[in-house]
Amino acid sequence: MEFADSCPYWPFLVAMIIPIIIFAIMVGVIEVVGAWFMFQKAGEPGWAAIIPIYNYLIAIKIAGKQWWYLLLMLIPVVNLVIYIIILNGLAKNFGKGTGFTVGLFFFRFIFIPILGFGKAVYSGDKSNFDA
Repeated sequence: MEFADSCPYWPFLVAMIIPIIIFAIMVGVIEVVGAWFMFQKAGEPGWAAIIPIYNYLIAIKIAGKQWWYLLLMLIPVVNLVIYIIILNGLAKNFGKGTGFTVGLFFFRFIFIPILGFGKAVYSGDKSNFDA
């Protein structure tokens, strides 16, 4: 018995899954490019946006927090609180308010490019980041 015989709906499933995968890749690329420009605005290397884990370390630095916040991101439940604190630091250091922090939390793929491509200027202080 072949797969096509056991699942007569496979063409429909493929037709539904492929656009979702393409959309997810596009969203990921837009977010990485936005983060690249956001990092450059903050005086950090843009290529850091494509390196997993290191990009979080740079975002923590831009947010004006200590490097060990990255370690706190490994603790379940605590990581949500720390993530919000980091996003709030990012928003404030780019001159945005609490509403922008909420947007970063729920719609990161939209708000990171806004920071990267928009008129927001980095005005934060990275001096307390000792790594």
